[in-house]
Amino acid sequence: MSVASYINYCGLSMIGCCFKSRKGFMPGNVYDGLEKTTEEVQVILDTSKMGNECVIVKNGKRICGTGSALANVQIVQDKCYFEVKIQSSGIWAVGIASAKCDLNKFPLGSDAYSWVLRSDGSLAHNNIDIDKIPLTVSEGDYLGCSFDHVELNFFLNGRNLHCPITNIKGTIYPIISVDDGCIIDANFDHFVFPPPPGFQKLMVEKDLL
Repeated sequence: MSVASYINYCGLSMIGCCFKSRKGFMPGNVYDGLEKTTEEVQVILDTSKMGNECVIVKNGKRICGTGSALANVQIVQDKCYFEVKIQSSGIWAVGIASAKCDLNKFPLGSDAYSWVLRSDGSLAHNNIDIDKIPLTVSEGDYLGCSFDHVELNFFLNGRNLHCPITNIKGTIYPIISVDDGCIIDANFDHFVFPPPPGFQKLMVEKDLL
């Protein structure tokens, strides 16, 4: 892929991010797990809560560069779900974190404020590998995260990976981390793979009143 084509693909008006080929994928029907409301705050990646070398494009739905970014909405509901698509392979981590997380520190999961699944299959928190699973993720694959304030669970293309993280406390947000040319798209409300039963898209606090 040429540099010009890559810039257009990543959604940038300037050279940046990573230089890797794209593997196409045409998703089917999408599902957000929740009835639409007439007025909603859009959940996106927060450009005010991202690492210094991150780049967020596509209206807050795509992250590339190096570092981490939080979503703009904290998790307050009982059962929430979100999904990411690996657009270009590299090093990544997906999970949840508090606003105290160091968004420039790599890899994610190295401090007491983040709980994540890493691209090497490790489940990390506070610089400890809680568990490690065999994991092969390719470009075009989808990773899902469900959280009910008891367990954080992960899914690969709709399949439960059965590697829960527990003992998560505090005010937390979805978080995504990328490096080594990785590009990830965040799906907070249009899911290719349906959430587990009872789980819904991330809602802002006013929707819970």
